[in-house]
Amino acid sequence: MADFRTATLNDLSLVLDWAAREGWNPGLDDAAAFFEADPNGFFVACDEGVPVAAISVVNHSPDFAFLGLYIVLPQRRHEGVGLALWNHAIMHAGDRVVGLDGVPDQQENYRKSGFVSAGGTTRYSGTVPATKHAQIRPVQDHHIPELIALEGSASGTHKSAYLQAWFAGAKTRVTLTEERAGQLQGACTVRRCREGAKIGPLIARDLETARRLLEHAATLFPGPVVLDVPDASNALAQLCAAYGMSPSFKTARMYRGKAPKASAPVDFFAVVSLELG
Repeated sequence: MADFRTATLNDLSLVLDWAAREGWNPGLDDAAAFFEADPNGFFVACDEGVPVAAISVVNHSPDFAFLGLYIVLPQRRHEGVGLALWNHAIMHAGDRVVGLDGVPDQQENYRKSGFVSAGGTTRYSGTVPATKHAQIRPVQDHHIPELIALEGSASGTHKSAYLQAWFAGAKTRVTLTEERAGQLQGACTVRRCREGAKIGPLIARDLETARRLLEHAATLFPGPVVLDVPDASNALAQLCAAYGMSPSFKTARMYRGKAPKASAPVDFFAVVSLELG
């Protein structure tokens, strides 16, 4: 029988390597920012000290947690170790609402655990014209609290510790902003991944701001770009389609407990990550 323990940062780096093998294409510098969100929210099942399964249940706020990075090594599947680890880890959320992004093959299993669908997300992948725009600038430290609040208003959930680390940046992760008349018009974070780059979050007040952010982000790292677009952000999906980006797969946003609602929805919004919400 496997033993369960809280994962270390090194464990999390290993789990992200597993995620890459599963085709999830994580960012090159995801581990540290993920870990900052909730250092006690990552779990592994070990056999003789060697991790064989993993999951995260990250407590973002006193009333909201997010579940992700649920992986069992192929040779250890169908033994019950994954479900046992799930049951162990989800206790970390306490009585919080728990969200996740479920792939189609697993959605019925999540329903059995009390999760209910509340919309979907479509991943768009492809090439965006790489164009620098003078209006787009790297984020300044004084913008970060406002960006955290904007993302929370658009997504319906507040993830302060996670986004503080995310927006602070890393060697391969950059946040861009557009400001006009002293007011932020939009922002996006682009991070280099094992293949190409992912953009998330993206928050823009209008089409032209979204377009400039995407085109400028495409200049930073080589390869195709990827965005995870909620169904409610139809205008952003249309912009992705206009660029010739392809919808590659869909996930269902599911919640155990009352689904949060955006307090200030925007037409141009892409989620931070499918791993931590």
